[in-house]
Amino acid sequence: MTTSQEPRETAGEAPDDYRLLLPEGWYRIPLEPEQCVRSIDALVERQYKGVDDAPHVKKQMRDQLLDQADKAVQNGGIEIYLSLQQAGPITVPASLVITFIANGPAATELESVAADIQRSGSAGTQAAKVELPSGPGVRARSRVEVGRDEKTGEVLHSNALDYYLPIPHSPAFLLLSFSTPLDVLAEALMGLFDAIAASFTWQGAFS
Repeated sequence: MTTSQEPRETAGEAPDDYRLLLPEGWYRIPLEPEQCVRSIDALVERQYKGVDDAPHVKKQMRDQLLDQADKAVQNGGIEIYLSLQQAGPITVPASLVITFIANGPAATELESVAADIQRSGSAGTQAAKVELPSGPGVRARSRVEVGRDEKTGEVLHSNALDYYLPIPHSPAFLLLSFSTPLDVLAEALMGLFDAIAASFTWQGAFS
């Protein structure tokens, strides 16, 4: 994406926190090292409570979550939320990664940012400037091929919805990255992701 070379206006006091509302059944993993490991261990034990003969499966789940967390941290991740909501006998697979980016687009540049994302994204990527209760941002939706099912050979996709949110009075921004591999529920989940983003509010002093 392109950003202006002019310094961002930062007069005022930037917020020092944020809040958002997640549906019941979503699990938070903070990405500070010690908290992250404790949170992942607690989740694995919760998911396999009462199951004593699945050490390999438990280790596999733990390793996958630790790997996901490590990749998020490398990109500036702050926290991860995982859906544990049930739809009949299955858990609805969806996630949200919140990332802090030190230098990002100013609110005045968001239309250009949206155009860059749409131009450089995968086929079918849709991006536009939006106004949320928390302020302006960019909403970008995409669907990309991520592999094939080993048993059926079916092409697998990831449905993603990203929100780029400039932090008021700061050169930084937050990126809210939602995703689900479940095509059949993608439209319904996109509506849920939009509702979560609309619940986002900045906390702390700014004007």
